Amino acid sequence: MDAARHSTDPDQTVDLQALAPALRRADDGIWYPPRHSGLDYPDEGNAFCFQVEDHSFWFRYRNRMLVEMVRRFPPRGPIFDIGGGNGFVTRGLRQAGFAAVVVEPGPVGARNAAARGLAPVVCSTLEDAGFRPESLPAVGLFDVLEHLADDQAVLASLARLVPLGGRLYLTVPAFSWLWSDDDDLAGHHRRYTRRRLRQVVQAAGFAVETDTYLFAPLPLPILALRVLPTRLGLRRPADAETLKQELKPEAGIVTAAMTRLLDLEAWWLTHVGAVPFGSSCLLVATRR
Repeated sequence: MDAARHSTDPDQTVDLQALAPALRRADDGIWYPPRHSGLDYPDEGNAFCFQVEDHSFWFRYRNRMLVEMVRRFPPRGPIFDIGGGNGFVTRGLRQAGFAAVVVEPGPVGARNAAARGLAPVVCSTLEDAGFRPESLPAVGLFDVLEHLADDQAVLASLARLVPLGGRLYLTVPAFSWLWSDDDDLAGHHRRYTRRRLRQVVQAAGFAVETDTYLFAPLPLPILALRVLPTRLGLRRPADAETLKQELKPEAGIVTAAMTRLLDLEAWWLTHVGAVPFGSSCLLVATRR
């Protein structure tokens, strides 16, 4: 089977035991490793995201741009969505015609992904899963890297699992000056610039193919509504309800304007090139 066909068959069979012999499929249909390490992510994070993903302009737009990038830089096989949460990105990739597998260490997220009809679902950390070297044709870390204490070590581990020419897809939050208590609530360790993200990716053994900022309309509202009030002590500490309202605002003029601005950004990225500013970074790289 050629690479193009192999990469666009969402229902292709993935032999998980050939890739990770220690994994076993449980009665709930989810695959588990023999041991399970702790998580560097708030326990309630996946439960919260599951409430907002389907109706959030932020999650929907991120999926839209991820699918666009995967079309432009297609994988050679299934994309393993590392830290894939509730499977929202995996489902979007599969709906677009790409094979994808959720690898999520949190039991809540793994069960939610399975409830969305996704299979296979692996409930494991990357280390505990025991994937064979160079066994993963493509991997994605979609707003995961910022949650990990040692981003360089994680990327180096991925480099050992991806074969030469295999692809890495990444999204992360941008700019340390946008840090607020929302980042603390989410369990972030850092925010990135495009330059910093390229540096850590290249140091791990990947060659960057393309990168861009996303969500250009958001930095100023984040600065005005989150960052400055937090630093001046004028804002209540962030909680899940506040974050839910920000990610899934009620329909109205503001939501319509944001949708229009993001449509313009999508046009720019497709017809002009990298977006020079935004609240997130998106990067695609290949294993050198």
